[in-house]
Amino acid sequence: MKMFMHLPVQHFWSGWGSSVTPTPCCQAKVLLGAVTGDGKNNPANVSKLSPLPPEPGATVNIPLDNAKDLKLKEKELQEKEAELKKREQELKRKEEAISRAGIILEDKNWPPFLPIIHHDIANEIPLHLQKLQYVAFTTMLGLVLCLLWNVIAVFTSWLHGEGIKILFLSIIYFISGVPAGYVMWYRPLYRAMRSDSALKFGLFFLCYPIHIAFCVFASVAPPIIFEGKSLTGILPALDVLTSNAMVGIFYLVGFGFFAVESLLSIWVIQQVYMYFRGSGKEAEMKREGIRRGIMAAL
Repeated sequence: MKMFMHLPVQHFWSGWGSSVTPTPCCQAKVLLGAVTGDGKNNPANVSKLSPLPPEPGATVNIPLDNAKDLKLKEKELQEKEAELKKREQELKRKEEAISRAGIILEDKNWPPFLPIIHHDIANEIPLHLQKLQYVAFTTMLGLVLCLLWNVIAVFTSWLHGEGIKILFLSIIYFISGVPAGYVMWYRPLYRAMRSDSALKFGLFFLCYPIHIAFCVFASVAPPIIFEGKSLTGILPALDVLTSNAMVGIFYLVGFGFFAVESLLSIWVIQQVYMYFRGSGKEAEMKREGIRRGIMAAL
């Protein structure tokens, strides 16, 4: 019977002669009998055939519950998207209002490992003023270094028998001098350079001479106002050097720091004043002061 499966349909009709042509119905019956083995329609054998794969584009039945869930999720996503767009528009309106009012948002970004202040000279300060601003920032960091080294030197002196009073004073200088320097003169100068504000320049010129006077005084450290050895000036350094060489060296290093800080600070205020006068901000500041005086009188 296997032999018949490989023979064409015409071989079954070879005995009828060439004049007889089998009909399609007869051909189908013969083929079905060849497949089933007995020439008869066998439903059991036919059912063993694998079903045909679904045609491309055929519809797939989806349960109604899943369809409802998809619609609900789609609706929720649309609502969230509308809410996000609304918030984005509100933020945009606020930013535009702030920019029109001349207010600049300052994100804390320095130092990178523990951001406590906003500082971005490269992107916010004009190119021709960046060098001056960097030197001014160096004097701010120099003040931190001077006062920190002052605490270390005085602490060393205290370990070698000096009173606790000078140690407390050196700590007070540090915890009050660093934030005061930033708030009183460095931040006004930074904002003045950024926005070219005459009033900010005025605040800088008012407070920066105090910083210079303190640095010059600390580099000498006469025992007239503060406790003499609470500052690492040249006079305490010479006094301590005779009794303890190591402590005297610490004081001499502190004197060098305060001296360099004083010289750099004098250079900075000179350069800022030259720019201030050359840019016409001095006359603008005078006009602004006169206008404010008239408004106050009225």
